[in-house]
Amino acid sequence: MTEYKRIIPHFTLKEEKAVLTGDIVCEDMVGLCRAYSDNGADEIFIWEDSENEQLHEKAVILLKRAAYAVDIPIAVGGHIRGMDDVKKYLYAGARTVVFADGDSVDLLKEAVERFGKEKIALCTKDISDGFDYAANGVSRVFYIGECEEKEDIDHIKAFPLPLILDWQDQLIDIPTVAGMMMSVPPEEASSLMEEKLMWKNMGIPVNVYEPVFTWEDLKKNSDGMVPVIVQDYITEEVLMLAYMNQEAYECTARTGKMTYFSRSRKELWEKGATSGHYQYVKELRLDCDNDTILARVSQIGAACHTGKRSCFFQEILKKDYEEKNPLKVFEQVYDTIQDRKVHPREGSYTNYLFDKGIDKILKKVGEEATEIVIAAKNPETEEVVYEIADFLYHLMVLMADKDISWDDIINELANR
Repeated sequence: MTEYKRIIPHFTLKEEKAVLTGDIVCEDMVGLCRAYSDNGADEIFIWEDSENEQLHEKAVILLKRAAYAVDIPIAVGGHIRGMDDVKKYLYAGARTVVFADGDSVDLLKEAVERFGKEKIALCTKDISDGFDYAANGVSRVFYIGECEEKEDIDHIKAFPLPLILDWQDQLIDIPTVAGMMMSVPPEEASSLMEEKLMWKNMGIPVNVYEPVFTWEDLKKNSDGMVPVIVQDYITEEVLMLAYMNQEAYECTARTGKMTYFSRSRKELWEKGATSGHYQYVKELRLDCDNDTILARVSQIGAACHTGKRSCFFQEILKKDYEEKNPLKVFEQVYDTIQDRKVHPREGSYTNYLFDKGIDKILKKVGEEATEIVIAAKNPETEEVVYEIADFLYHLMVLMADKDISWDDIINELANR
């Protein structure tokens, strides 16, 4: 069983749009998923309803973008015609592939054997059918039927696997119930954390922020506040500096949104409340003296009131130095290659490769990969380093030709 009860927003993906209960349509499916992730959802359940293979392929691309945009698991089902569809969902970033109770049992068994039961679940409208599928090794069951009869509730209490119910809050305290599905429009995403806090007050275990340090543990400045350095949790860019009093500290932990105390206005200040540029908490850390907080956040829009991404955009002085951050070096080389693609330069080897086309680029990638193999047979490593650098350069030319960014590669690796 799960250690805490999960809140799982769900919707149908149809014609590249998210369709919620009541036929509410959200055009920005990826943005909807990001709103769920930032506002306290524990997982997202997406049911794909594509009428043909062309729409299915477009849906898979959208699912991949959504998986990149969030940092919570995504469960996907709906268009499973064969093992290739299971693989497509998993390769798109789905943590769980969800079969329907009408899908092939043999295919479900094959998926469990191939990918492991923790990656395969079932969605059913009949709780009694769930018992049969449970024997086939699925990890859990999404139950979208009603629970009005005592027999249904008895089945739920006796169910051998974790159950996800379709918003039946009166049953949330049953041990077999691992969570609830909720159909929530984007403007109500913030209600997810409120719902979890309500469950917590009812004594139901939920995944909410629980600070290790109380306000009393922190050392305050002369104004009775603590400075907060704010950093983008992905890029690690420093965004701003602000201050917290006790109310701001406790409000931040409670809501998951960065809240500060404005020293000029003498009032509590939820970042983004007026601008929409919210900062969603990913991590709070305390320094060695207990007097400064580092907040790692998901920043929506600009952090600075000037419209700049970071408040630290005014250069005072700078010494020329060679960049050593591996990702930034990759990005700089890639950006130069992209620039050559858009603004060709006479005599450029990169432009020579682009002019010759994909076959030449692929030939060079293959040649450089072979050079790595040959160099690796020698005891010295210098030649291997040189050949790997050559390979990575040609690989980036291929990436640029295919409009694949380092973000795409990193997100793919992060999902594995």
